[in-house]
Order: sequence, then structure tokens, then C-alpha cells
Amino acid sequence: MRKCIFKIIEPFENGGKLSKIYDFIMMGTIIASIVPLAFKTSNTFFVWIEYISVSIFILDYFLRFITADLKLKKSIVSFFIYPITPMAIIDLLSILPSLTVLNNGFKLLKLFRLLRTLKVLRTFKFLRYPKSFEIIANVFKKQRKILSAVGSLAVAYILISALVIYNVEPDSFNTFFDAIYWATVSLTTVGYGDIYPVTVIGRLVTMLSSVLGIAIIALPAGVITGGYMSEISNDDNKGAGL
Repeated sequence: MRKCIFKIIEPFENGGKLSKIYDFIMMGTIIASIVPLAFKTSNTFFVWIEYISVSIFILDYFLRFITADLKLKKSIVSFFIYPITPMAIIDLLSILPSLTVLNNGFKLLKLFRLLRTLKVLRTFKFLRYPKSFEIIANVFKKQRKILSAVGSLAVAYILISALVIYNVEPDSFNTFFDAIYWATVSLTTVGYGDIYPVTVIGRLVTMLSSVLGIAIIALPAGVITGGYMSEISNDDNKGAGL
């Protein structure tokens, strides 16, 4: 029985039509559950959406928990490991803020209202379903060393640029955090214009920062694109039986 449940709830496994139906139901539930977050006011319809979606999420969490050993393949230890896996944590955190909806009479549960913003984590539940996300995850896993190096370079560049501009234009930047904010915006070439240098030297630093920022931003984009195309090619070859 548990094996049948596992084949159904695991996306893109050989569970047949039932597995695909389950995936579509879950994706539909995720979309429906985050719709109320786009509105400041609530109504009866949104409340019922919350009732139904959180009930489905709880059921999904329970089914995944009782089949944890089949997924993690670590016998009884799997039931202790599963609750601390990334997706299980996301599942749980997307459920907890809704407990006040199920019973507003418990004062203790009202503490979970502080976590209501965690409902946004429901969007991350999508990572379990579309295959494109699985391919992207594989790209990041295989290219993690290069991406980590580029990320470290970007952080170092932001800190150095912030330190330079903070000392070149102390009147334009009240705090070092303002300088970091400016350096990040310059690195991404967004340029909000709320904080900007006014001296010649400061503007020269900004120009240099923007030009180098384009190069730094382009590096991970190229790595991810190349890795994504490679994963698609490998996936197509597997599908063709090559």
C-alpha cells in the first residue's frame, strides 16, 4: 500500500495517470493558495481556499512522511531525517501560518500569525513538480564551484567598491550600508538614482563599477545557460535511449 502511495505522490515517477493527476492537483492547490496573498483584504471565498489548501498540504505532508523510508532508503532512520530535509521544512513552514485559520480560538496558535509571510514559501513547493526545476537544480549542483567562485568575486567587488566610494564621497553616503547598497545597485546596473555620487572622482568610480559589474553579472548567466543546454541535451539523449 505504501509503495503505491509513494509512486503516486512522487512527481514524474512511474506512477502512471494517478501520479500525473496528483501532480496537477498539487500544483493547482499551490497556485490557488497563493492567490489570496495578492490581496490586502479577505473574504469568505479566500477563507475556504485557505481551509481546503492547508488540508491538502497537511495530507500531502503526512503521506510523504509515512513513505519517507522509500524515498530516503535509510530504513527507520528515514522517518527522523525526513522532517529536516529542505522540501519537508518548506512544506511544514507553508502549513504552520495557516493553523490560526483552522482554529482562531487558541491564543497560542495566534503566535503563528507572526509567520504568515511564510505562506510565500508555498511557491517553493513548485520545485518538487516541473522537470525544468529539476534540470536547473542539477545545473547549480554541477556548476556550484564556478558559481561559488563568481559569487565570492561579486561579494568582494561590492565590499571593495563600497569601501572606495564611502571614503571618496563621505558626504553622499551617511553609513557604510548606504555604500554597500549603492555598490550592489551599480553592480547589477539597475541604478535607482536615490543615492549617487556628485564629485568627479565619485562618478569615475561609479562608471568603472558599472562597467565591471556587467562583466561579473554576465559570468554566472553564461555558466547557467551553458549548463542548462547541456542538461537538456543529456535528458534528450536519455529519452532517445542513447
